[in-house]
Amino acid sequence: MEPGTERALSGVRVVDLSQFEAGPAATQLLGWLGAEVIKVERPGGGEQGRRARRRPDGSDGLRWMLLNANKSSLTLDMKEPRGREVLEALLRKADVLVENFGPGAMERLGFSEERVAELNPALVYARVKGFGAGEFEGFVSVDPIAQATAGAMSLTGPPDGPPTKVGMNVADAGTALHAAVGILAALHHRTRTGLGQVVRVNLQDSVANMCRVAFAQPLETQVASARTGNSYNQSAPSGLYPCAPGGANDYCLIYTIITEPEGTRQWHGILRAMEREDLRDDARFATAAARRQHSDLVDELVSAWTRGRTKREVMRELLAQGVPAGAVNDTLEVIRDPDFIARDMVVEVEHPTQGPLTTVGMPITLTASPAPTAPAPELGAQTEAVLAGLLGLAAADIESLRAAGVV
Repeated sequence: MEPGTERALSGVRVVDLSQFEAGPAATQLLGWLGAEVIKVERPGGGEQGRRARRRPDGSDGLRWMLLNANKSSLTLDMKEPRGREVLEALLRKADVLVENFGPGAMERLGFSEERVAELNPALVYARVKGFGAGEFEGFVSVDPIAQATAGAMSLTGPPDGPPTKVGMNVADAGTALHAAVGILAALHHRTRTGLGQVVRVNLQDSVANMCRVAFAQPLETQVASARTGNSYNQSAPSGLYPCAPGGANDYCLIYTIITEPEGTRQWHGILRAMEREDLRDDARFATAAARRQHSDLVDELVSAWTRGRTKREVMRELLAQGVPAGAVNDTLEVIRDPDFIARDMVVEVEHPTQGPLTTVGMPITLTASPAPTAPAPELGAQTEAVLAGLLGLAAADIESLRAAGVV
């Protein structure tokens, strides 16, 4: 199919009241797909994530910008009556509303689910929270709390060590994806019914869903799944193996399976790569079970080979033999990876005040719908355009709102 110019979500308008990461990452994804995303922020400072991530000179920090590409920014004080009137007018013209304030905040502002439905029965109202219904639903949460309470930390780390937080913000990023999927489903439902609905997602449930396979053992045996570190499936070799020149991340992860005959075929591939096919018929390594029994010796043999090669060399040689393997790339290596750059996972954008900036691009490719990356907006940069162009406010009315500090 030939690439087109029509964006996948063209014509969809999103009012983004979210802050920090889970909500902004969801709306950024919708913006990449072509939705018009209007980010509503507090006058003077912006949403909390923007304020917390500023550079020493006061300009927006890249960490905030990485979560807010492809949006416009409207400043609006929703605590003021006139500000709430503007938001009501905006919601009447919107398709989606996204918020991730603390529990009860939207209700205190006068935007309960019932009120929003009155304003616009076709609106999809996405609500991102820390906890779902239950004992803790009235409390806020953050990424590591969700990892702890959803089981992820209990699964992460070495078997003889404490539970460990995953290095990336898996709860925020995962919840953002769940929110986007829910919003898209609700929009599709609206095409058949004409009605919007509330989409509820929370950090804890999203992490639990991403731990789904780990629940097989407790569901079957009533015994919790254990931490296994970098080992997989009780197979050998499996895990991290040291590589040259011995830096902090100079490792290659090698993955073999315990299922036969696939596991032994992978072992034979490793032997070919190591030029040790003399071990092919060695009884200590002849089966997956035997290799597991002699895992220390297996690891010793493989490590002796990997130490003489870089992690990329090990990865290439094993992949060529049909063995799953991956170099442990640090974040700097990732953004310099020519393959990432070639497929626009790392892109350069022109920021209106900071000039050329390198950022992370869109991870989804649609063959007929482009998804370019636009820089994150300056605070309030599109306020007048939204108020005048979309809501039809006169210049005098906009100036009155500015004078009162509402925008």
